[in-house]
Amino acid sequence: MTPTSTPKRIIIVEDHTAIREMLAEILKVDPAYKIVGESGEGLQACQLCLDLKPDLIVLDARLPGLSGVDILRRISKQLKATRVMVFSAYESPALVREMLEAGAHGFVEKTAGLGEFKKGLETIAHGGTYFGPGVAALLRTVVANKNPGSGIETLTDREREILKLVAESYSTKEIAQKLGISVKTVDNHRTNLMRKLDLHDVASLTRYSLEIGLIDHRAQS
Repeated sequence: MTPTSTPKRIIIVEDHTAIREMLAEILKVDPAYKIVGESGEGLQACQLCLDLKPDLIVLDARLPGLSGVDILRRISKQLKATRVMVFSAYESPALVREMLEAGAHGFVEKTAGLGEFKKGLETIAHGGTYFGPGVAALLRTVVANKNPGSGIETLTDREREILKLVAESYSTKEIAQKLGISVKTVDNHRTNLMRKLDLHDVASLTRYSLEIGLIDHRAQS
C-alpha cells in the first residue's frame, strides 16, 4: 500500500472466536486494511455486511444461522463492489462450486496457513482471484465433473433455509415458528426440496447438508 492509498475496509465472518481474533490481530497491524466489523453468526454477519458495505469480506463457509453460501446469495446483488474471500476448514467440490456461483472471489483452506491467507487476501483486494493449493486441486475436479451440480442450486432461498433447519433436527412446528410461516407452508417447501434433491428422509437430508457444507458436524453433536 502506498502512503496515500486508503486502507481496505474489511469484515471478518468466522464463528471460531480464537480464529476470528487471530485474524483480526494479524490484519490490525497491516496498514493495507481497516477492520470495520466482526461476526460469528450468519444472520448478524449478513446484516453487518449490508449495513457497512465493506471493501472486503473474509467469510467462513459454515456458520450458525446462515451458511456462507446463503450470506453471499443475499448480499452479492447489493454489494457488487465488495470482494469476498472464503477461508474455511471444509472444502468439497460441491461447496467450492456453490461459493463461486454465489459470488466469492477466492477460497483458501485453513490448512494452507496464514501466509497463504495473506497472499490470497491481497490478491483479491486488488481485483484478482485466488485459490489455496487444496482448493485449486478441487477446482480441477469441479471443472472435470460433467454432472449438473449438487442439486442445491435448484432450491429457492426458503427451501434452503428449511433444508438447513431440518438437517439441524428442528421439527416442522419449530421451523414454522422460527421462520414465521405456517406448518402447512413448511410441509410444502419440505416436500418440494425432497423432490428436487431426490432425498426422502431426514437422515439423507442431514448427510447431504453435511457433505455440501450447509451445516457443521458440530450441529450434530
